[in-house]
Amino acid sequence: MQKKNKRFWWIAIPLILLIGYFTIDAFTQKSISSVPGDFEEVAFVRNEQNKGGIVRIYAVTVGDIANARYDACADLFPTNDYGSSTTIYFFDKNKPYPTELQLEAPHYDLNQYDAISIIKRRGANN
Repeated sequence: MQKKNKRFWWIAIPLILLIGYFTIDAFTQKSISSVPGDFEEVAFVRNEQNKGGIVRIYAVTVGDIANARYDACADLFPTNDYGSSTTIYFFDKNKPYPTELQLEAPHYDLNQYDAISIIKRRGANN
């Protein structure tokens, strides 16, 4: 009986620790709000077809332009391989910014909104 009890704990303890690790990891993932610059995603559009590359376009506002880490923020947005692209437009939070984007370029009204930075990322196999 004692041997079965010991065996149970040899299996249960690592399993409990593993579940605990995954739970903590899931709730402590970095987000754009944790990067210096007071970033906030305000618009997003993605193509719906699945036969070619995925195209994602984001509009993000920046509250603290002087301390903003644009590359660190852009690193948190998804990218995929095989012809996919992710474009992030950064706008000053204190000026007008788009709340809707289009897949076709230009992705927003260039006469009405002025991006302060644009970062485009592609997957590894492009």
